[in-house]
Amino acid sequence: MTMNPPPSSSSALDEETARAELYGLLATLFYAPPEAALLAQLRVAPTEAPTAGGFLEEPWRALVGVARDMDDASIQREHEALFGGVGKPEVYVFASHYLTGFLNEKPLAQLRNDLAALGLARDPATMPETEDHVAYLMEVMRFLIAGDDVAVSNLTQQAAFFAQHVQPWMDGLCDALEAHPRARFYAALSQFTRAFIGVEQQGFDLLS
Repeated sequence: MTMNPPPSSSSALDEETARAELYGLLATLFYAPPEAALLAQLRVAPTEAPTAGGFLEEPWRALVGVARDMDDASIQREHEALFGGVGKPEVYVFASHYLTGFLNEKPLAQLRNDLAALGLARDPATMPETEDHVAYLMEVMRFLIAGDDVAVSNLTQQAAFFAQHVQPWMDGLCDALEAHPRARFYAALSQFTRAFIGVEQQGFDLLS
């Protein structure tokens, strides 16, 4: 994945590419302990947007700064401490937990129906977690932006999926991460995620 600063471009195509890449980056960072190559890219990423005052510039700069301050092993251990382990994780990353208080509830069933309507399905061989994992949802958003089939990958589908399956619970996840005493890199990632989701919400609101 090519690391880019938060989108601030006059080109609609460049902006859509940047949106897709940011969703892909979030998916990668949330799903597994980040690999050294990705962290190396993050540490040298530009931290100043082409146009000053961009809403994402400060949380992006903070995220890159934390990545530069921490070594690979510390970030990887933090991921495992927060999201891994046996039994109950320190921080849940599943939508159903934040929407209902339980896992594998009605929001997951509705999500599966909506994914089927989009022609999408989880491959259990490559992703054992349920579809309401934050990384899976971010990957769906990336697909709806960057996919080749314009009947599926379009703004209407993005807005609907975002409103139903992403926006309603992301504040809960971000609150949990930012309040956790062991979260440093992932607290910064949470702050960037919250800002990015806010920008996306504003953009979709303009469509309605």
